[in-house]
This record gives sequence, structure tokens and C-alpha cells, in this order.
Amino acid sequence: MNSFGFPILSLVAYIPLIGCLILLFLNKDDHKKIMYTAFGVTIVDMLVSFLLLFGFDSSRAEMQFVEKGSWIPTLGVEYHFGIDGISLLLILMSTILCAIAVVSSFTAVHERVKEYYVSLLFLQTGMLGVFMSLDLFLFYIFWEVMLVPMYFLIGIWGGGRRLYSAIKFFLYTLFGSLFMLLAILALYFLNRNPEYGTGEFTFNLIELSKMNLPLWPFQFWLFLAFFLGFAVKVPMFPFHTWLPDAHTDAPTAGSVLLAGVLLKMGTYGFVRFCLPLFPAASHYFVPLIAILSLVGIVYGGLVALAQKDIKRLVAYSSVSHLGFVMLGMFALNPQGITGSVLQMINHGISTGALFLIVGMIYERRHTRLIADFGGLSYQMPIFAVFFAITMFSSIGLPGLNGFVGEFLILVGAFQYNKIYAAVALLGIILGAAYMLWLFQRMMFGTIDKAENRNLTDMNRREIAYMAPLILFMFWIGLYPKPFIRIMEPAIINIVQKVNPNWENKPMAAEKEKAPVAPAAIELPAAETVHEVETP
Repeated sequence: MNSFGFPILSLVAYIPLIGCLILLFLNKDDHKKIMYTAFGVTIVDMLVSFLLLFGFDSSRAEMQFVEKGSWIPTLGVEYHFGIDGISLLLILMSTILCAIAVVSSFTAVHERVKEYYVSLLFLQTGMLGVFMSLDLFLFYIFWEVMLVPMYFLIGIWGGGRRLYSAIKFFLYTLFGSLFMLLAILALYFLNRNPEYGTGEFTFNLIELSKMNLPLWPFQFWLFLAFFLGFAVKVPMFPFHTWLPDAHTDAPTAGSVLLAGVLLKMGTYGFVRFCLPLFPAASHYFVPLIAILSLVGIVYGGLVALAQKDIKRLVAYSSVSHLGFVMLGMFALNPQGITGSVLQMINHGISTGALFLIVGMIYERRHTRLIADFGGLSYQMPIFAVFFAITMFSSIGLPGLNGFVGEFLILVGAFQYNKIYAAVALLGIILGAAYMLWLFQRMMFGTIDKAENRNLTDMNRREIAYMAPLILFMFWIGLYPKPFIRIMEPAIINIVQKVNPNWENKPMAAEKEKAPVAPAAIELPAAETVHEVETP
């Protein structure tokens, strides 16, 4: 039994689903009641998720708040939830962004309002389930379930070529997921062989991580299959082509959750599954992934410079930023992976805020073309301040959150390969170029469009939902220690599994310290496990 005495992870995961059921019984024409109910559900879920911080032991690497029960016994499928420091931070970020996405939609959605908020809440359950699942079968269900509401959000409430973008998003992700499903089934059967696994049929991640698979052929091909599933979701170059279309045509809340949470499911998949399950293959594929990451960093920055649409510019900036995340992760050292996980959080905050800013200006002008703006700082001074802080956060200005993550990633990459770090620096320069160019074109100069002369500044609701994101930008930028402390034991655990001799490398910052004993990858003691009969 965990310290709360009830299955808190299940509660966090299914509060939004309960909210969906409540919304179904409301009058579809009572938009205000629907909106406030959906917002209330996300606030309750966010507050319950923050309870996890009070019961979480940041000195432990193993999974906590574990909930485990038999689900489909004949197949060895379990209802198995648990979190470590990495997943805890992603869960907290998800619940915050979901609440903000709901409140930002109050004035943006006017048709099929009930269905819209049901889709948002259903999407929230899918995303949270991905970060909690410790059974690969359960993980795959949440992974696929998440596609459905996002498909509808883009296809029904999007703009432009929304049907094309929704189908493209769905098919790309489904394509990668099928390869991942084959790899999950292969692990399931390989574990039955005592030569490689425990001799049992199981989808339990903890048990599967104990397998002893040779690089060739098993780790090689299984890593590639998982790679396709996760690389499409990140998205890594050259699997990124669905992202600009999806962002451009998605509603504002859809773009916020797509950039802030859904893309992190891909990077989370790499750190949660690929590194611990396939350590030898992770080493083998480092050069390939590093090169693809560097290409994505530079390519995303260059293409962002050429964009005329604000949303497409921010979308291509995500390709560049997530290239940094992948580069740090596959440096396979504590600095790189810590920077990578921290940058997942930073990207969710900063890019989520950028899409909210784009949504505000689109509601007022119904255009996203950069050329249609200019001189807005005179007409909308509060908006200009929020935009400036968010822009500098995205660039990685010291004192804001983006700097800490990028710095750690560069330190990790430098330890692995100095050339990789040098090329990555070009991405930082390009990031500053396209963001400063965007800000200068929109905020400065003269107001030469008549439509811009009557634009209203940010209202209290918009300030209220932007303020928490600005707070986190400064908090992480000035004092990242609490965030790093939460994730550090889990990251050290992963590094010592995938790269056991990391502390012996001459450039490692820890070379003067005593060796750290690897944390066992096993379930917590029985008294910390909350048994669940059925999900």
C-alpha cells in the first residue's frame, strides 16, 4: 500500500475519463456549463497529481506508487502502473498543460462544444496512461487510444486542410506503432525462452528489462522496431513531415498538447524502453541517431527561417529543439540524459506558451501570416512582454529554462563527441535568428495594417493561464535543482544499465566521486504495492 492508502495513479489517470462521462449528461447547448465542468475536472486532476510530490521519495530510483493486478491472466497481461522521477515530471507537466488548454479554448471553440471537451479529456487520460504504464500491452493500448481524440481535434475543429493533416498524423503514427507492436510481441515470446529471459510469458517491463539478449539479431532488430514507433512521434528527421501540417491545422489547444505532451511521448519511449531494454543496440545506433538529430537541429532551424506562417515556424522549431533532446539522450551519460529530460519539460512549457500566443493573435486577426503584423508592441504592450519572455525562453537565454537544458545537453554531447557538440551550437544560433526575426517583424516597426490598429491587449483570463508558464520559465532557469533532484536517481539507474563504465570516462564530471552503486531495476517492497483487481 502506498502512503496515500489508495491507488492514486489510477485516480490521476481516470479523473479526466470520469469527466468525459459527466459531460455526456450535460445539455449540449449549455456551453458555459460544459466549459466550466471540463475546466474543473482538469483542475481537480492537476491538484491530485501534485499530491504525488508529497509522497514521492526523490532518493530512490525504483518505481513508486506501484499498482499491480492481474488483468488477462491467460496472456500474462497485468494492470501495472508505476512512476519514477522522469515520469512524475512529465505527468505534472501534462496535467498543467491540459488545464491551460481547456481554459484557452473558452473563446476559441463555438461548434460541437461538448464533443470538443470530451475529446480533450479523453486525450488527457491517454497521455497520462502512457507515462504510468509498466506493462507493455497496457502501454500500447494507451499509446493507440491517444490517437483517436487527437485525430478528431484536428479533423473537426482544425482549420485549412484539417482532414488531410488529421489523416496524415494518424497514418504516420499508426505506421510506426505497428512495428513497435511486433517488437513487443517478440519480447513477449523471447522472454519465455530461459536462455534469454525469465521463462514466463509476460509484458512486464521490469521483468523484460532483465532479459539477456544478444546484439545480433535480437537487440538490433527490436531496437529498430521501437525506434520507428518512437522516432515518428518525436518526430525525428526524416519522419517529421506530418508535424508542420498537424500544427498548422490543429486548434490552439490541440497544438499546445501536441507540442507540449504528445511529442514527449516519443522521447519518453526512448528513455523508458529503448535504453534499458536494448543497451547494446543503444550503443550501436548512437552514431546514426546523433547524425539524424544534428540534421534535424540544423534543418529545422533553416526551414523555420523561411516560414511565413507563425505556426509553421514554431512547428519547425520543435523539430530543431527535439533534435537536441535526442542528441543529449544518446550521449548515454548523466549530463546528456538529464539535459534531455529537462529539455522535454522546457520544450513543453516554452513551445506550449508560443502556441498559446499564436492562438491569441489568431483570435483577434484570423491570420497567422507574419507579414500581416507589425508594431504590435505599441497596441498590445502586455502581449509583447509575454511574447518576449517566451521567445527568450525558447532561444535559451541564461536565466530562463531553455538555457539549463541546452547547456547540459551540450556538456553531455561534448563528452561523447566534440564535433557533435560543435554542430549542435549552430542550431542555437539559428534558433536565436528565427525567433528574433519573428519577434522583430511582429512587435516593432509601424502599424501599417488598418486591422491592427484596434487590437485589444491580453485580458485577465489570458494573463492568468500564461502566468504559470512564465513562472516555470524563470523557476527552472534560475533554480533547476528541485527538478534535477527528482529525476536524477532514475537517470543514474538508466545510465548504469546502458553504460556501466560511464564514471570511469576521463571527462566525466563524476570522476572524482566514489562509484555509485547501481539501483536494482525491480519492484518496490511488497508493502508499497497497491494491488488492483481490475483496471
